[in-house]
Parts: sequence; C-alpha cells; structure tokens
Amino acid sequence: MPLFRQFETKPEKERVRKRRRKHGTNEEDGEYPSSLMRMCLLSVAENMKEVWVKDYAQNYIDQYFFRYIMGPFSLLPGDILEELVCILSSRNLLTRAALHLLLLPQLRALSLSACPNLVNSNLCTLIGTRCQSLQSLDLSDATNISAPVLCELLGSLPSLRSLSLAGTLSDRRVLMAVAQHCPRLRHLDVSRCLHLTPPDLLSIVQRPEGTRLLFSIRALDIGLEESEAAVVLSVAYLLLTQPSLQRLAMEGLGRACNLIASKEFWVAEDFASRRGMASLRDVWAERMQENERKGAEGTEMGHENFSFAEEKDEWFPAGSEDDEIIRDEERVGGGREKDVPREKTDERGGVQGQSDEKENVVILPLKEAHGVCFKTLTAVGKLCPDICALSINCQDEDDDDDNEEAQSGARLVQGLGRWSGQLRNLSMRFPGPLSELIPAAQSVGSTLTSLTLEGVKTNRDCPLMELIKACPKLTSLVILIEPPTSHQEEEEEEEEANDEDELSRLSCLPQLRCVTLNFALDEQQMRPFMSLRHLKGALWALLRGSVLLEKLSLIAVPCPLDPVFRLVLDHNAKPLGTPDSPPLMRLKHVNLNRSDISVETVSRFVTADNRLSTLDLSGCWAISLRDITNLQNKVKKRRCNLHIAWN
Repeated sequence: MPLFRQFETKPEKERVRKRRRKHGTNEEDGEYPSSLMRMCLLSVAENMKEVWVKDYAQNYIDQYFFRYIMGPFSLLPGDILEELVCILSSRNLLTRAALHLLLLPQLRALSLSACPNLVNSNLCTLIGTRCQSLQSLDLSDATNISAPVLCELLGSLPSLRSLSLAGTLSDRRVLMAVAQHCPRLRHLDVSRCLHLTPPDLLSIVQRPEGTRLLFSIRALDIGLEESEAAVVLSVAYLLLTQPSLQRLAMEGLGRACNLIASKEFWVAEDFASRRGMASLRDVWAERMQENERKGAEGTEMGHENFSFAEEKDEWFPAGSEDDEIIRDEERVGGGREKDVPREKTDERGGVQGQSDEKENVVILPLKEAHGVCFKTLTAVGKLCPDICALSINCQDEDDDDDNEEAQSGARLVQGLGRWSGQLRNLSMRFPGPLSELIPAAQSVGSTLTSLTLEGVKTNRDCPLMELIKACPKLTSLVILIEPPTSHQEEEEEEEEANDEDELSRLSCLPQLRCVTLNFALDEQQMRPFMSLRHLKGALWALLRGSVLLEKLSLIAVPCPLDPVFRLVLDHNAKPLGTPDSPPLMRLKHVNLNRSDISVETVSRFVTADNRLSTLDLSGCWAISLRDITNLQNKVKKRRCNLHIAWN
C-alpha cells in the first residue's frame, strides 16, 4: 500500500466541524439520520467488515507495518472520521483492522473507552505515529497497555487538551510524562488507577513554566491504601497550586477545604519535607498574594473560562457530561474574581466582615466538587462560593455518632443554602428518610437540572410528589431507595374512576429525559412486597408529564405497574404544566427489572410508534418465555431494532 499524504484541514471545514459538534446528534441518542452524510456513514459502518476492511484484514494487517496508509478513508475530514468511529463503537463494530484504517492525521478526538480490549502497545504506536494532532484521547479501562507504553504515547501528543486514563495501569511515571509533554492539557481523568496515589498527582504541579494550568481533574478511587492525612494534604496542595482549577473529583476534597479554612498548615510540614516541596503555608501565602495582585490589576478570570468553552466544542463530544458542565458554567458566569470584588463578597463566601478576615480568606474558583462530606459543607461554602455541581456524602463512616447530625434537615438546608439559585447538579448519599431531604430540595431545587440520591429510606408516606414539585427543571432524576422495612403489603384497593381534577393538580417534570427509581431488594427475594401502592399517582405524574423522557428505569418497584401505564396511556388527564404532546413517544431505553407488569402492557411499548431500542424485563415474574418469544416475533414483523432482555 502506498504511503499516506498529510491531509490539510481547511478553515471552513473546521468551522463546520465545530457546528456539528455543538448541534449534531450522536449514535447513543438514537436519533434518526438527519442528513445524507449521516445515512452514508451508517451504511459504511454496517458494511465495514465485509467491504471496507476485508482486503486489508486478509492481506496486510499481520504481514506489514505501515507508518501511514492511503486507504478508503484517507481523504475524509477529521469530523467525519470521528463520527464514523463513534458509530462503529456504539454498534460494537469497531475492529483492529478498522482502527488501522481510521487512525489518520486529521483526527482530533479519539475515544476507545467502548472497546478497551482493542487497545494494545502496537495500537498505541500507531496512534503516536499517525495522530500527533489529537486534542482529546480516551483510553479508559485499557488494561492491556503498561505505564511505559503510555509514557511513550504521551510523548508524541503535544496538542492534547483532554486525557482520560481511568481504570488503566497508569502510575507516577505517566503523570510525569503528562507534565512534561502535554503543555496544553486542561482535563485529566485518572480515576480507578490502582497504581496511582493522591501524592502522585502533585507531579502535575511541577509543569514547565508557560504551560496552561489544569481546568479539571478527576481522580476518584485511587490510593486505596494511602493514609487519610496524605490524601487530604495532596488535595490541599492541588487546590492552592492550580488557580484555574474549576472541577475536582477526589476523596478528601471537603476536608482539604476545612484544612485551608482553619489554616492549620503545621500538619503538612512533615509531608512537604519528605517530598522536597514548599510548605503549605508558603503555598497559601503565594496564592493570597496572587489573588491580591489580580484584584489590584482588575484581572478577569472569566475570560479564560469563555475561551476554553469555545475551544472545547472542537474536542468534547456534544451532549457529554463535560459539555453539560461547560454550558452550566456559561449560564452561571465567570469566576468570583470577575463577578464580585474581593472587598464586597457577601455571606456566600463567608468573607465580608472584619478586615483581617477578608485578608486571610482564599476564594477558590471551583464550580464542580466531588468528595465532600456533610461536616465540611461550611468550609467548602466559605472557600468555593461559585459551585454549581456538588457531590456530598452525608454518612461519615469514621464517626457514627455524627450520623444523626448529618441527617438533620435543618443543617442540610443551611449547608446547601450557600449555593441557592446557582446549583445545577446535586448528588447525595443520605442514610436517612427521604422526607428529611424535602426542605433541602426546596432550598436549591429551583435551579437543579440533575439530582441523584443514594441510600435514602422511605416509609409508607413516600414524599415523591413533594420532591417533584421542589425541582421543576430536572432533566435527570436518579433515586436508589430502600422501601419500608415492614414486609406487610398494602391492601389492594378496588379500581375506581380517577378524579381528573385531582390528577390535573399534580406537578410534573416537563424537561425530564432520564429517570431511575431503584428500590433495594434482597438478592434472595424474588419479588418486592407491594408496600407502596400509593406511588401510583407520583409515577403517573412522572411518566405522563415528562413528554421528553428517553430513559426509564423502574427497578423492583413496590407498586403494580399495569394500573400506572393504563392511566398514562388511556387517561385524558395530564399534570399541571404538561406540554401538549403524547406521552412516552421518545422512549429509547426501558428497564423494568423485577417489577410487577404484565405482557399485555409491555406489548403496548413494543407496538407503539416510539424509538425504543432496549427493553429489560429480567426478573419480571408475570412474563414467561412464551411471552418473550411472541414479543420478539412482533419486533421482527415491524422490522424494529429492539433488543429485549429477560431471564
């Protein structure tokens, strides 16, 4: 095969690629093809193995090593190549031969997280040789490549801005390679890297002068054997040495903020001396001087955020989690240094007051924080007044005596109230009753678009409707909940005509796209006790009022679902504020694992004119193998691309 000639990207096509990244759809969305080019790419993907890579796979893949390839895709622009890789990955059609033909110099973004088994040392050599202009690389869970291979690869990618190595064999040497060879890096994800420790992350602090500072770091579940003190001190150093850091996900984040706020820097002296680093007190003093200098010069940190958001469209896929956070940042605004002068910071930052207090508070530009425990909310609110995404653990495993205090609704309202009117995403592990979270939800729920609750408990008066009413703008709702401990089932009431006026007064979530209600169920328990039959009204409001709903998971629900869906599909009433659209028409993924539902109701999903692509009926005791066979026959007759799971 002849060598590949370098492809030159034209500025006009770069602008088109930006617009496609911003407004286009991806395969996971399940949208119908929106253009002729999209349909062509789908056709190429379906015939990739039998047509496009057949000759290369049979005659060249194992016999030769080509530095470049002049193949069927070499003249395609980078954005089309990226979309083709995305389609192949989402359909599990990406092979080693296809990757060899698609790894071309015009690629700017490459994600292999959906096929980590394909990633090996030879493939990394090809990436480093052919794709040296990559700006985004995702090798999550690629455990077939060693740390030296990763170091060699990173040495060939100086343009990287986003790097995800979550779940790989990365160690301190990889982070040192990042610091040395990736001067433009802004986003780093090394979560679940078991060979990394939190102190190893301090290697990225020692980057060459003139390199851009990190914007986002994710490092969850690393250093499992590291002492808690080392974890907290490492996070404290990162917070003070990275003035552009706006997103941080690390255990110990809240305690690090508590350490900085209390100024107990003497605890870090031994930690710093062993690693040859400046003392934490000196780092804090330098950060204070830098903030004062910026305040005097009128520096606007928000400009940096805006320029990064513009660049990000090129290398983050539209609709991704990071893309959503960027849009949230644009809505909230720039950093605190831009929006509010240091002297006028009010109670949100805990700065206004005595002059000596104002001079000794460091305001951090964090907008997303994961790794915060309940006891440190006050310190986090004092140092990080601009947070719009927060993850809290209200269960302190080290001190069981504090659990009752953590479950106090009043204290939680006070802690979260610092970000009232700006919080967009909230994730919380709460070991208490769901009813105690309602006041907190009411204090910050007016702006929430995503809410995740884990470990909450409920009694026979499950306040799900109050939660819905408190958070009207939700697009994602995930609740992992424990049903009542009593095994007594509620008596089944006779079916009565529903009061249309009463139903119409219920609240809804008109922007909701994803909902998960997962009721904890013992593995030895075949089916849940029907202890919450009164959930019927709340479930109806969720399903009937959310006309944009795409993903629905109702797992082990302690309430029969047949009456709920009959009410949704057959009743004319709709909750207050529901758009004039039919319900459940945009459903793509449905999971009804271990729920009480009949095959007649399920058949209405299968035969409806919707976009359903996956249907999980595992553990549904009212559905038999014969029912599943009949459903699959209906799918074949309608020529639908629907996968049904059942066991």
